[in-house]
Amino acid sequence: MKKTLVALSVLAAATSAQAIELYNQDGVTVGLHGDIEVVYMNTFERSSMQQEIQDADFGFDVRYAINDEFTFGAYWEFDGSDDTNSEDTKNGDTYVAVYSKTYGSIKFGRLCTAVDDLGIGSDYQYGISTYLDNATNECADEGVRYDYDNGTFYTTLGMVQDKIATGSDSEGTGSDYVDGRIGYRVADFDLSAFYSHLDVDLEQQQKAGVAAKDQIADDHSGYGLEVRFAGIENVNLAVAYYATNSDAANEDNNVVAFAADYTMDKWTFAAGYSIGDHDVKSEDLDLWFVNAGYGVAPNTTVYAEIGGADADEVDTHTALAIGVKAEF
Repeated sequence: MKKTLVALSVLAAATSAQAIELYNQDGVTVGLHGDIEVVYMNTFERSSMQQEIQDADFGFDVRYAINDEFTFGAYWEFDGSDDTNSEDTKNGDTYVAVYSKTYGSIKFGRLCTAVDDLGIGSDYQYGISTYLDNATNECADEGVRYDYDNGTFYTTLGMVQDKIATGSDSEGTGSDYVDGRIGYRVADFDLSAFYSHLDVDLEQQQKAGVAAKDQIADDHSGYGLEVRFAGIENVNLAVAYYATNSDAANEDNNVVAFAADYTMDKWTFAAGYSIGDHDVKSEDLDLWFVNAGYGVAPNTTVYAEIGGADADEVDTHTALAIGVKAEF
């Protein structure tokens, strides 16, 4: 699966998005989260411009205080943008959790694990590579995620089983997935390392009726190192290295990525570039983006972005996106 960095954050002058508090009484809180994004864009494969509704999601975060240390929580997300311009709302993240002021949090259910946080840069549509070509399963049912952050040291550990087949009575693929992230903040640096491993069961995939084109025959592992620097006023710099190893022949690859952004009043300007080197030369892929975003209101950004893709033995492709994104 080719993985590119999606918009992990919108670095506009507006303050970070906060949930709307719907209820707070007797140790019970209910918060409402949401986002919407509409964009006019083309792609590297499609030159014609078209309007797309890409985000139209909302979710309820309910928490119950157990005592001064622990809180029980439940989260339901409704995803109105599972497909571009989708008319149907489906369940997104759906989990229960225990939160501790001292020991971090642990979540169980449909969720995303550590590798979902992988990536540097502030892109909106086109992004740069993380894992160039690696099978992962970081957003799925049957997930467990643990998070801890004391301000200096932080970690995320994730595990996903695939024992239940969605929408049928047959068993799942039998695959097991684990990943983790460890990070440390010192001075103006933020250093982190990632690891992921997918242990597949081809026989169980065939038994579960997974289409041949979608079957994963070999185990995959991935690694990542990211360094961020914020020691220059209004500037963020980042560099990263990602690599994947596969039991299959000619599927190992690595990526080197660079990113930067600069904030000036309500404007944020960002750029990124990644170089992807694959065992199969024709799979080499370099990606880049340049964008500008303007905060027209709290947590609301209007943006324009140009992206490019340069594959070996293929002409360079460019694309343009103009959009608006709002979060709460």
